[in-house]
Amino acid sequence: MARVKMTAKEKKDNKELFAALRLMEQEKGVPCEFIAEKIAEAITVAAKKDFGGNEIVTCVIDVENEIFRVTARKEIVDEVENPYTQISREDAAAIDSKAIENGFIDIKLDPKKFGRIVAQNSKNNFRQGVKEVERGHTLAEFQSRNHEVVTALVKRIDPKTGNAILEIGTNEAVLPKAEQVPEEVLNEGDHIKVYVVDVKETDRGPRVMLSRTHPGLVKRLFETEVPEIFDGTIEIKSISRQAGSRTKMAVWCSNTEIDAIGACIGQRGARVNKIVEELSGEKIDIVKYSEDPVAFVSEALSPAKVVSVEIQSVDPKVCVARVPESQLSLAIGNKGQNVRLAAKLTGWKIDIHPESGFFGE
Repeated sequence: MARVKMTAKEKKDNKELFAALRLMEQEKGVPCEFIAEKIAEAITVAAKKDFGGNEIVTCVIDVENEIFRVTARKEIVDEVENPYTQISREDAAAIDSKAIENGFIDIKLDPKKFGRIVAQNSKNNFRQGVKEVERGHTLAEFQSRNHEVVTALVKRIDPKTGNAILEIGTNEAVLPKAEQVPEEVLNEGDHIKVYVVDVKETDRGPRVMLSRTHPGLVKRLFETEVPEIFDGTIEIKSISRQAGSRTKMAVWCSNTEIDAIGACIGQRGARVNKIVEELSGEKIDIVKYSEDPVAFVSEALSPAKVVSVEIQSVDPKVCVARVPESQLSLAIGNKGQNVRLAAKLTGWKIDIHPESGFFGE
């Protein structure tokens, strides 16, 4: 391509253009190169109409070297048949005498002549660019926090749905009513912890699934409060939860000298109490995991004391746990909560029977 020289005014205009692009980048977070690309596309589309729809216009916006030029390449011919794509030798020589040797000429165009169309297209493309970048930032930020606990500010509560609109960093996300702890009252201005269940990219933008009821929230909170869990010394084997009421968590440590349950509870309950407070008073049972189903089921039914566990079937996993008559209601729990959570924790279907073998009259 023939070298296109710039006038002093064009150089000044270019500096102003690139300064404006860099300012947009700082204010909106949209890369200069992206904006330049969209402007170049808009100019090319607008210029194409002036040349009978032929794609002979090239727009170069080089941010690094601050080069901005628009040219239309025409073929140099003896007799012009298509004025949109061809130019006579005489007219070409008047523009650039050396161009005749190449058989074509690049004619410099004034971008300003495409004015309104370019401005409108560039504006639309810029808005689109801002949205795309914001979506990309949002997606990247939440993907980096997937399956983690984040602190959020409650901005407002939808009076119709009960959904909470949360502010997390510079982004907003929705905590559905179904993922809120039952009977927990959220107010505007509250700072709460939520668990990022999943992050998906959709046509409407990133879709972030948040929860206050997911067992993962409890797990991550314990990892934060208990260093031995965070570094892997103590392992959380399973968690079952009825959000707002009770959680059961099974822990295990290969080092027999370490009290896994005691470490999770902390001195005078300091560690577990922080988590209970965060969960608005939800009770937490921490039990010892065992590969022996008899021992594990016995632990899982805590705080009830289990006399014996009989395995009825391995596939499916079914067992019978016998407890003293005085412990029967404790083992079953309010509305069956204790045995239900124990079953979910262990993976075994548990039938509770009194030690005597006979239920009360």
